[in-house]
Amino acid sequence: MGLVLFYDRIVNKGFLTVKGQIGFLHEKSIFIDLSLGIRTINPNFSWLEGAKVMARRIEYYVCLISPWTYLGDARFTAIAERHGAEVDIKPMNLGRVFPETGGLPLAKRAPARQAYRMQELARWRDFLGVPINFEPKFFPADEAPAAAMVIAAKRHGLDCAPLVNGYLTAVWAEDRNIADTDTIVAVADERGFDGKALFEASKDPANIETWDAYSRDALAAGVFGAPAYVIGEQLFWGQDRLDFVERALAAS
Repeated sequence: MGLVLFYDRIVNKGFLTVKGQIGFLHEKSIFIDLSLGIRTINPNFSWLEGAKVMARRIEYYVCLISPWTYLGDARFTAIAERHGAEVDIKPMNLGRVFPETGGLPLAKRAPARQAYRMQELARWRDFLGVPINFEPKFFPADEAPAAAMVIAAKRHGLDCAPLVNGYLTAVWAEDRNIADTDTIVAVADERGFDGKALFEASKDPANIETWDAYSRDALAAGVFGAPAYVIGEQLFWGQDRLDFVERALAAS
């Protein structure tokens, strides 16, 4: 058997993987056997199209209490949709990432850095027209319960992007506490999920284990802050790098 490719369509988006042998054929896959020449049941599929799909996969590392993740989230989602990119959302714990990469939590940063952060938040608020409370009532908050909800949604095959945006908005625009059970359930309901059912699913210890695993993934990818976007070998840090993210997608 020659080299085998599988082109899987998931939620109307795709990615291409290369395997040395046949493992299984997903019911929504397109089979190509290179030993017989490229063949496909889809006459519109080509190798170049598949290669472009691979290049349009983005690992999106988020912190659910990061103002910068909040400011860039809706814009990033629009960019990804515009380019047909597959987004793999990975909530991470900056409390694990910072000590390994030289970062500091806000309270431990020098006063000059804290003051400049406020100026930048004001600039980006005005530039983007995104409402933001610079000193939210519930910041910092324990984001673990919200992260478990996001990961539970993802593990159950749901699009967790609206939930990510919901929790970010709750912290930075609505003065809500995402460490509170009633709040994270209510936000899930507001974003189209079954909040109570998702909360029950979030209790599975595997969700927090996955949160830790995503934090290790972030470190392995060279991530040191949020938000971060990884496209192939390229790392883009910060919502102010979204123009470069879009250029990378456009060039793929």
